[in-house]
Amino acid sequence: MPVEIHPAKIPVILLYSVDPDWTQVEKDEVIHLTTQLGHSLIDMGHSMVLVPIADDDIDSHLGCFDPADYVIFNWCEELPGIEHSEWLVAKRLEMLGFTFTGADSETLALAQDKYRVKIILDQAKIPTPIWRIFHSPEPCDWDIFPAIVKPMNEHCSTGITPDSVVLNPAELKNRISFVLDQYCQPALVEDLIDGREFHVSIWGNETLTVLPPAEMDFSFFKNVKDRLCTYDSKCIPGSEHYEKIETLLPAPLKSDEIEALELVCKNAYVALGCRDYARMDIRLRDNIFYVLDVNPNADISIDASMACAAEVCGISYGHMCSLIVSMASQRHLAWGKMRKPTRKKTKKR
Repeated sequence: MPVEIHPAKIPVILLYSVDPDWTQVEKDEVIHLTTQLGHSLIDMGHSMVLVPIADDDIDSHLGCFDPADYVIFNWCEELPGIEHSEWLVAKRLEMLGFTFTGADSETLALAQDKYRVKIILDQAKIPTPIWRIFHSPEPCDWDIFPAIVKPMNEHCSTGITPDSVVLNPAELKNRISFVLDQYCQPALVEDLIDGREFHVSIWGNETLTVLPPAEMDFSFFKNVKDRLCTYDSKCIPGSEHYEKIETLLPAPLKSDEIEALELVCKNAYVALGCRDYARMDIRLRDNIFYVLDVNPNADISIDASMACAAEVCGISYGHMCSLIVSMASQRHLAWGKMRKPTRKKTKKR
């Protein structure tokens, strides 16, 4: 369990983004989830201020707050109007001198680049599916099938549909072309690990705690193309993948399997420089746990896998959120100072 500081001693700024271009339904959902998180922190004893960000000018929104007096709970996915900018939120906070929850800007930028993540996992000898980056569909000498094709710089399963799973060279070529044209970025091709999938939440810094893993049960789906977590499964209520993928929590695993899974997840957490909390997406095949993705800015809303895993351990949502604040506060001069995690450097392609 992470070191806790009494909540009354840590004032919190809850920073969240509300993009003016979102639909009203999307805005209402974010405001609702943010209010839940805010109330949970207040109930734990924190004094708290909610600061919505509706543009890219974080500086003016935070200008009246002294970084010496607060910890920021970073609840932002991106700066409104700027794609792939969650790292930029953290960078702005760093430049302003604020202590904030979650990963730093370097790790958030790294996680957006699947090529660099794969290089780091391979260098650290952490199992990850065989992979290759394609900048064009030709020449296409890949010979491992089934394979899965993903945009190189997206997250939250953006671009992942049943069509992402390819069974032969012709399908592979077509899907690579689709990613190149639709997303204007290289395509990541991986060996499809057609096995059990787990979402594993971790928190901590110097000492890491692996929460009970959640298994995504694909039993309903008989076609290999359907046995994956798509964008729809995460974001579109009512879609077949959203409704038919069952979550088993805790996942039914033997003690030696749990030990092996925890080791892989901890190694990936450290290798990518995660901080405070993260979630790993893992698949099991032939007794090997493969890291599919590392999410250093994992969803921590009340119904997401991390909160559900914490609840299995008897940790309430408010307690979980307060723990995250407490971990961040160890980097604040008023409440403690923690050594920054180190990571291996790689050249960006």
